[in-house]
Amino acid sequence: MSLCSVSIDLDAIECYYRIHALGPAPRALRHVIIERCVPRAVALFAKHGINVTWFVVGQDVDVANDASAVASATVMEQRAAAGDELANHSHRHRYELARLDAKTIRDEIVTADRVLARLAGQPIAGFRSPGYDVSAVLFDVLAELGYQYDSSLFPAPGYYAAKAAVMAALAALRRPSGAVMTNPRGLLAPIDPYRPAMTAPWRRGDAPFVELPISVTPWARLPAIGTSLLVAPAPLRRYILQTMAQREFFNFELHGIDFCDASDDEIAPELVARQPDLRLPWSQKADRLDAMLTQIASTSRRVTLQSAALTLQQRW
Repeated sequence: MSLCSVSIDLDAIECYYRIHALGPAPRALRHVIIERCVPRAVALFAKHGINVTWFVVGQDVDVANDASAVASATVMEQRAAAGDELANHSHRHRYELARLDAKTIRDEIVTADRVLARLAGQPIAGFRSPGYDVSAVLFDVLAELGYQYDSSLFPAPGYYAAKAAVMAALAALRRPSGAVMTNPRGLLAPIDPYRPAMTAPWRRGDAPFVELPISVTPWARLPAIGTSLLVAPAPLRRYILQTMAQREFFNFELHGIDFCDASDDEIAPELVARQPDLRLPWSQKADRLDAMLTQIASTSRRVTLQSAALTLQQRW
């Protein structure tokens, strides 16, 4: 039976305002992803008996610097106590992280690591970079911290092309996106787990940790992530999941916003118009996710990304 890890990137609503160049996000929505969306996700995963990996942005749960983060920190602390994994998604979710100077990259990763380790009550094992971009300097920091895996590379040309089109359209309107284009060499990275080269993360090498790429289908490299599957036609969803069932490892990535209900969570129409998944009510998304998780459960053993990294290394 293959392995499947479900992970959720807890990007705040502010991140989507940056992507779509919408200006500052409403302050009232600052913690909506963790405080409203995570409980919905937890209930769904509990139904399927799944322990998941949460990629947490450090500042969103950093109670030492933000009193409003107390409730969010409590939610994530409870998830760690329940057997879920907390993983590092940087401290401020800067999309340009991999392109910054060494000190800034280190500060972003190390600061989040300290915040999350306190909540988890144990060392943090994994990292995912904002925007799926990595660099040799970033990998040096992960090695220094003794991380067991990185899960940043997303070798999906279709996603890359769609992102480029959105960014070009915004640039033409003189409203540049807050996102950045990832290194195109990442599109040629292996689609199966591998030990990367420290100076060229998209190639095989001898890094002291493993790369767990976000899943795409073989050959066509169609994205097999929840955010895409939620809005895909049902036959395409079934096909992609059937394809993933034949792989040794399925790294099934979702985002906190996938568990959002635009009406109940009072998401502004300006963002809903630009995020297709927000046009679906939570009840409809819950039914689709429930069906996907049922299909996954019939063909795979579900583990956290940390467990997957350890298991896969033992097979090599």
